[in-house]
Amino acid sequence: MSTYGSFPGSRPRRLRTTPAMRRMVAEYRLHPSDLILPAFVREGISEPLAISAMPGVVQHTRDTLRKAAVEAVEAGVSGIMLFGVPADENKDARGTAGTEPDGILQLAIRDVKAEVGDDLVIMSDLCLDEYTDHGHCGVLDEHGRVDNDATLERYAEMAQVQADAGVHVVGPSGMMDGQVGVIRDALDETGHEDVSILAYTAKYSSAFYGPFREAVASSLQGDRKSYQQDPANARESLRELALDLEEGADMVMVKPAGPYLDILYRVAQAVDVPVAAYQISGEFAMIEAAAEKGWIERERAILETLLGIKRAGADTILTYWATEVAQWLRAER
Repeated sequence: MSTYGSFPGSRPRRLRTTPAMRRMVAEYRLHPSDLILPAFVREGISEPLAISAMPGVVQHTRDTLRKAAVEAVEAGVSGIMLFGVPADENKDARGTAGTEPDGILQLAIRDVKAEVGDDLVIMSDLCLDEYTDHGHCGVLDEHGRVDNDATLERYAEMAQVQADAGVHVVGPSGMMDGQVGVIRDALDETGHEDVSILAYTAKYSSAFYGPFREAVASSLQGDRKSYQQDPANARESLRELALDLEEGADMVMVKPAGPYLDILYRVAQAVDVPVAAYQISGEFAMIEAAAEKGWIERERAILETLLGIKRAGADTILTYWATEVAQWLRAER
């Protein structure tokens, strides 16, 4: 009996039959060069300190940070995003340690630059929250509110000292209005025209930042809802995007990644500049915790979430698994 034209006439399963077939027809692929490693370096410690909510992630010493940078290069990771963690006694209301030439982040930039040169794109968090005794991302006014324009002056200073230290890319994460334009002007006026800006274009006020607060020893009391975006809003991201591009952003970012894949897709469809997404600490912690319980397969879950971020439109992904995943990908070749 002829089966021509019989149901089902189309059988998509034919393209799923073997690993080689699935590999051949895969529409999206992860590559080590897609990945950026966020890394924390803490002032005044002699041994790396484990972060309890982020298994395998540490606050580095300057020496262990150098080693982590070398490992990232060897694995094929493209970039490293550095976060400085100053000693508590060096925090103040204006985040002075963030603009000192010998502050911990500036020292870390120099260390990584000396160790790996241009083999790794060295990025720096440009924000005051790690350095302020109140934990907010900017300078407070007399009413205890973040003063947008006074904060921009501090960001301009931060941009200059980070560029002087040798950073390739600055990542202003404070969500102040006008921050990209002020930083671009500050870089250009001090002879740092080649330093790029990765704009935290859509940074939402998320419940998933909790472990990060431990990682940077945050002093925050209260929340950041008056300057980070409301999770209820989507169109607002496109407004922020237009402003960042107008002000000179070279790359743009959506943060967090997983809960905001719809925003990531909208941003990626709207621009012709590279798009990054940050798989943040809470996303990391949930998978690690579930895997430790045996509820999910760790490696498969990690790769699936990263592939979903890539599929939604990210060109690059900041993830705490960057080096480990890059090693997996290279081993598959």
